[in-house]
Amino acid sequence: MSNNPPKGDPSFWTKIFHLRLWLANHLGISTTRKTDIYLELCESVTLYDISYWLQVLFAAGIATLGLALNSPAVIIGAMLISPLMGGILANGLALATGDVILAVRATINLILSCGLSILFAVFLVFILPFKEMTHEILVRTQPTILDLTVALFSGAVGSIALCKESKGIATSIPGVAIAVALMPPLCVVGYGIGTMFSFDRSSGLQVARGGGLLFFTNLVAIVFMAMIIFLGLHLDNKAVRQKVREWRAEDPESLIVQHWLERLPAFEYIKKIGGLPGRFLLILVTILLISFPLTQSLIQLRQQITQKQKENGIRVAVTETWQKEMEKFSNSESRSYINHLSLLENKDKLKINLQVVTSQLYSEKEQKRYLDFLAKRLKRNPDTINFQLVEIPTGKFIEEQASPLAPPSIADLQSAFLREVSADLRSLSLPAPAQVINYEIQTSAIDPLNIELIYLSYREIQTDAQYLITQNIRDRLVYPQAKVSFRRIDPNKGQLIFTETQIDLNAEQKKILDQAGQLLSYYPNLQLEMITYLSSTEKQTTLDSTRSPLIRDYLVNRWKIDAERLFLFTEEQKKPQTTIQLKLSVNSTKSRS
Repeated sequence: MSNNPPKGDPSFWTKIFHLRLWLANHLGISTTRKTDIYLELCESVTLYDISYWLQVLFAAGIATLGLALNSPAVIIGAMLISPLMGGILANGLALATGDVILAVRATINLILSCGLSILFAVFLVFILPFKEMTHEILVRTQPTILDLTVALFSGAVGSIALCKESKGIATSIPGVAIAVALMPPLCVVGYGIGTMFSFDRSSGLQVARGGGLLFFTNLVAIVFMAMIIFLGLHLDNKAVRQKVREWRAEDPESLIVQHWLERLPAFEYIKKIGGLPGRFLLILVTILLISFPLTQSLIQLRQQITQKQKENGIRVAVTETWQKEMEKFSNSESRSYINHLSLLENKDKLKINLQVVTSQLYSEKEQKRYLDFLAKRLKRNPDTINFQLVEIPTGKFIEEQASPLAPPSIADLQSAFLREVSADLRSLSLPAPAQVINYEIQTSAIDPLNIELIYLSYREIQTDAQYLITQNIRDRLVYPQAKVSFRRIDPNKGQLIFTETQIDLNAEQKKILDQAGQLLSYYPNLQLEMITYLSSTEKQTTLDSTRSPLIRDYLVNRWKIDAERLFLFTEEQKKPQTTIQLKLSVNSTKSRS
């Protein structure tokens, strides 16, 4: 290619031409090197190279096991041997030069590579004996706009490192591979899918989404910056294009793609609208679209950091106030020290659980004094602080007591713990129309805390909503290991159908009432609504004098149900029978146990 600008070009384009020429010359990229780069990227997206697919497979296996083992070193090894960067840079070159054949080949190669990586990761997850969401997995499920920025810079460096002939800069390619993680996010997607189908659908889906967003972010950023760099270096000059055409005329894969493209009716139309402005617009719109969820993740991350800083400030205040006001006797002799501290802030309420080892128990007056000091330090109303002090007496204290105070037994500690859990769950609400009836709490050596929520609803709570409720409960209890399960009770308990002359309950009707009575006796915050559809020939007085007392008496006498929990509503229907629909509802005035 001539180094002179095309004749008749405006001054602006002449400056652009000279800028591109200056950049290529100062980077030492000759026309021969440009040809080599173009052909190397074309050859890198072949589907016939078995060594490439083995690299993809082994890199995916190493990354998946590294994620499962929570090993950064193993994951970095997978990054270094992963060959995905070639296909991504080839897409950038195709956008820079408008090479449709290279774009199709690179896209097919990338799709197949990603699919193979994800499928192999899913396979490994299925055969793994454990499916723990490790830290290395979780950090790749919440990409932010900062990840996009890192990928943009790394994509530029990777493109320049590829173009520059081997000198010192070639050593930057491993750094680019590590900075822009391509294989690990794909394996996170596979890990999430495998978890979703074999263990936990909701958390697996969330992990797969996060990993997919991170990979797509890195992919788009690298393609965009590669396009910019390749445009700046003018890789598609006439001499390079001629060499590429000659190579392509003998490459079977390129000939197959060209043959199929030419058979497409829309191929000529695509070439017309596929100019440089259109290609730029395509990649820029994609970046803008992914920027929205990335920005939201960054905002959420900033809020989490702010919350953590606030929590750390509260911890410092709690600790320093205790050390200053409560830790020593008046004669400066040591009295206690903090053994454990947990915090939970929910809206305007702050819950503080403080466990101390002490040689003398603190009176209620002393605890109130500490709470006042702490509220003043935090600039809060003492009524907004729920302070719970757990005191562990030392052996010296026990020996000095005339009547030795026995340390709390395991049963006492467990009872106190369950009371605390019940207090935290009392204000829990579920998405409408579901209503909490009760909760059952179980503890064991294997599973320290199992909570089963019993709720009233016509339909099951969706899996995503169950996940959010579970996280809410764990946050309330400051207990991330808590296991939460859900049990639904259908409000509709059936129908009682009476003929016009029937005044006694038959066996089927008693069976339906027994089912309702059993639930009413077990859950005291439930009530029964009896919606009565009277036939047009019956009168209200008839029902009141016969069937209504009959149903009430049966539930009261057999199941000891309070008559105030039984409600009767009537409607008219055009049928010869009387139908009584039984429906359970929650009595909000009754507290949950």
